[in-house]
Amino acid sequence: MLERLEMEGVGPSPHLSFEFAPRLNLLTGDNGLGKTFVLDLAWWALTRNSEEVPALPRTDRVGLPGVTAVLGGPDGPIDLGPRMGPLPPGFLGVTPSNALTLYARVDGSFSLCDRLRNNQWAPFAFAPRLPAYDFSPDELWNRLEQNGQILCNGLIQDWISWQIRDAEPFHRLKRVLAALSPGGPEPLVPGAPTRISPIDVREIPTLQMPYGLVPLTHASAAVKRIVGLAYLLVWAWEEHVRAAEFRKEPVTESIVLLVDELEAHLHPRWQRLILPSLLEVVRALREDVKVQVIAVTHSPLVLASAEPLFDEAQDALFMFDLVGQEVQATKAEWRPRGDANAWLTSEVFDLKEPRSVEAEQAITAAKAALKDPNLPIEEVRRIHNELYRVLKDTDPFWPRWLVRAEAAGIDP
Repeated sequence: MLERLEMEGVGPSPHLSFEFAPRLNLLTGDNGLGKTFVLDLAWWALTRNSEEVPALPRTDRVGLPGVTAVLGGPDGPIDLGPRMGPLPPGFLGVTPSNALTLYARVDGSFSLCDRLRNNQWAPFAFAPRLPAYDFSPDELWNRLEQNGQILCNGLIQDWISWQIRDAEPFHRLKRVLAALSPGGPEPLVPGAPTRISPIDVREIPTLQMPYGLVPLTHASAAVKRIVGLAYLLVWAWEEHVRAAEFRKEPVTESIVLLVDELEAHLHPRWQRLILPSLLEVVRALREDVKVQVIAVTHSPLVLASAEPLFDEAQDALFMFDLVGQEVQATKAEWRPRGDANAWLTSEVFDLKEPRSVEAEQAITAAKAALKDPNLPIEEVRRIHNELYRVLKDTDPFWPRWLVRAEAAGIDP
């Protein structure tokens, strides 16, 4: 697990520091303030993998720039010390974290690091070693290869193979899909395999929808992302258990999930369910596995969904703000807001109104008018007409305003 991450003289701020909670960590704030950057560095700290330099030094830095991380483990914290940039090519060191680490990016790609299979072991001394499994969307679905070696058969082939053999991974996949389903009339239930064209000879997995079978290759972007995550969790766990048996080492006790834009592509109904589902889904792998989630979200529904389960001893909310010309990230005091609108108008999202921009402007002008009894009637009438244009008749702001309008002699 990742306990602490500090950045000095790199990224969007001269200094950022995070004390991560052991279970759930939510990162929220405006676009472009460095939330994905923190996920990238968390991945790098946990796995020591990075295709690109994850943290360029700031030009205005004072002192030595670097990134420091502290990992928690069964033998106590491990301080990795300051480090700048990726490890050198050909590095064969040990992955620092014992956790199975999965990074779900917003573009549909995934990265996976397993201490038992990455960095420190190869079948022959001259064999290339694999720092991590990096899946493009196409490689996740069809096949991941390196130097002519098949590393993963891909979702389509593995799903069909598991289903035809009625193997335990398929039953585990069904449990994971059920846990991650959007609820309502559209559960993620595997259907019978099918072919989608006379040219493509492959059997394609399907989902049983109320209106019939849907080949996964024809599914929506939301379904594809969630199904991809479900498959990779199951595949990673199955291969990890096999590696543990092969190496005669214990199976990991923890999984770290890094998720960018947790709500990406999801309908609001699904946004309300995805966070609790993500925390529960590891139980479909093994009951006693611990999970740490570090996720970026811009969704008030995701935050509202966390209210019944949020425990300040296990969970944390970090807010990113632009203060002057400097990004600040602070651990927020957790306060339930009750609904998504209240989250939108909280300091987390900083909206004045959970309405359209035009409605917000009209209400702002109306609130000022409520405080000014000497406002000319023409201006009161203009504000009234604008409110009438942009607000519904049932808007809760009307009772406040109509008293002012009637006092000015305006017929509501």
